[in-house]
Amino acid sequence: MTRTSTPATLVEDIARAVTDVPGVAFLKPDLAGRLRSALAKPERTSGTAAPPGVRLARPQHPDGTWHIDIKLVAYSRTRAVDVARAARRAVTTCVASAASENATVRVTVTVTGMI
Repeated sequence: MTRTSTPATLVEDIARAVTDVPGVAFLKPDLAGRLRSALAKPERTSGTAAPPGVRLARPQHPDGTWHIDIKLVAYSRTRAVDVARAARRAVTTCVASAASENATVRVTVTVTGMI
């Protein structure tokens, strides 16, 4: 990553890295994101809305484990397991430059659908 890593920029970088993985159709919004988009006015003035399908939990414990949860939809012409593995590698690579050397990263990728 070339810019300073804040949680918001890190989530954006992770989302970009995952959507660049071959076989990923799009990131899946959670229920709150769906309700927000259905009920709220579609204004994006500050760009502070978190990308759908990416949840990041910063280290709270001394061990420094980062918890990253990815939910995505893959193309049906691909194997879900291959797409999930490639997405996991992309996230791990993306976070490696932002995390401290002794921090561990736990990445969970869920393929929620195929199109």
